[in-house]
Amino acid sequence: MIALVDYDLGNLRSVEKALETIGADVQLTSDPEVVLAAEKVVLPGVGAFGDGMVGLRRYGLIDVIPEVVRRGTPLLGICVGMQLLFEVGEEHGQHQGLGILPGHVRRFATSELKVPQTGWNQILPMRETVLLDGLLPNDYAYFNHGYYCDAAPDDTLAQTEYGVRYASVIGRGRLYGVQFHPEKSQRVGMTILRNFVDRG
Repeated sequence: MIALVDYDLGNLRSVEKALETIGADVQLTSDPEVVLAAEKVVLPGVGAFGDGMVGLRRYGLIDVIPEVVRRGTPLLGICVGMQLLFEVGEEHGQHQGLGILPGHVRRFATSELKVPQTGWNQILPMRETVLLDGLLPNDYAYFNHGYYCDAAPDDTLAQTEYGVRYASVIGRGRLYGVQFHPEKSQRVGMTILRNFVDRG
């Protein structure tokens, strides 16, 4: 069973439908015990970093998500769900994240490009990972975000260029994150979700 975490921040139905399309057994839940008992966990997110931390705290999930990772349960963070894995988010002030991975979530500092980045952009793989198996070099995914993860090189599986070259796919052990929306990224997104479900 895959626990799809509901903490009042996310395009949950689209992610749930995408996972069901590839045959995953998905349970939408805010229950810490269900999350801890799951075979795999997906942490989605659409909205602001600070609101995400408030939602996790509201449902008693602040300590649960790090415990999932400590246990070695595969976890996939999507968009803000990926950003929350880091130490600090700088959206509307500084907010402490879950601190599972080192790094800050920063606003795009560009006057030449539209912020937020909304639309298709390339994924540039940096190292081999099961999550990206089956993708073509420089495949495109769908992004919608004004902040990016300034991640450690060792945790960066792929990068994307948008005024700055930033981590768009991260991973450490069985912990993964994608800055884009796989549920909106057609073939590329479904391939990534299938890789996570089948092999993550």
